[in-house]
Amino acid sequence: MKKVVVVGSINMDLVTVCERAPKGGETLFGHEFFQVPGGKGANQAVAIGKLGTKITMLGKVGKDSFGKELINSMKANGVDTTHIEEGEKSTGIAKIIVEENGQNRILVVSGANSEVDKEYIDRHLDVIKECDILVTQLEIPIETVEYALKKAKEFGKKTILNPAPARKLDDEIIKNSDLIIPNESELEILTGIETETEDGIKKASEKLLDMGVKNLIVTLGSKGSLHLNKENFEYHFAYKVKAIDTTAAGDSFIGGLVRKLDEENIGEAIEFATKVSAIAVTKKGAQTSIPTIEEVENFKGVKNEKE
Repeated sequence: MKKVVVVGSINMDLVTVCERAPKGGETLFGHEFFQVPGGKGANQAVAIGKLGTKITMLGKVGKDSFGKELINSMKANGVDTTHIEEGEKSTGIAKIIVEENGQNRILVVSGANSEVDKEYIDRHLDVIKECDILVTQLEIPIETVEYALKKAKEFGKKTILNPAPARKLDDEIIKNSDLIIPNESELEILTGIETETEDGIKKASEKLLDMGVKNLIVTLGSKGSLHLNKENFEYHFAYKVKAIDTTAAGDSFIGGLVRKLDEENIGEAIEFATKVSAIAVTKKGAQTSIPTIEEVENFKGVKNEKE
């Protein structure tokens, strides 16, 4: 079985469900409040673990009850948490407002995630040396992301970058990422090219491919995803589902992709990932919404037609 390491954020999500988010200066009543384990790094690690792949998490939590709860949640979902350290700052949190239409608004306080530095990576290089795939995002310091990707490539590992939350990236990060998985808005920020049309997405994608990225998957929400490389441009349609909460849709997609990568061709891996994310958006929460391998294998969905 392949080994995967996720380097990234670990947060507690504090979720409010409401009809719509309040405007500036406005007070509204919500329908429900709950807290669930989250953080893009931890979400992706749990997704990978739930789907049956050997996964190790690298990151930091605070010396508080949130940190202990988050580690226990990851352990319960098959994630090796041995190398997670306690930082000086509190555990990261995300305040999430989920509207009735399924859209979400998120405010993150990084906390201990901001302490995941190069020295931390150096202390755990053996984990990266032993893995087959390294996955990372942008909720830890950008210099740490760059360093982890560089070390992984030096060790001959496959690297996957989910550039979220979106920001401009140095060439070094892009060239050391074998596979980049942005959504439309993240792709636009990465390249400075408008992505409102299919032609725009192609132009923006070609810019990244010219910079050394081998494969690019642009997630398009309810419209599906696009897979692009120097030889290929392939559309993968989404499934028709009633979205309740889209919080971990992208993280679930990445978990599904990693589960099948190298076992199938990349197109078949994307099809599997599309099923995983389709199931995830029909449930509340981040890690709690991620399906098991059995749920995915039993999923019978109908694809949307291209809009």
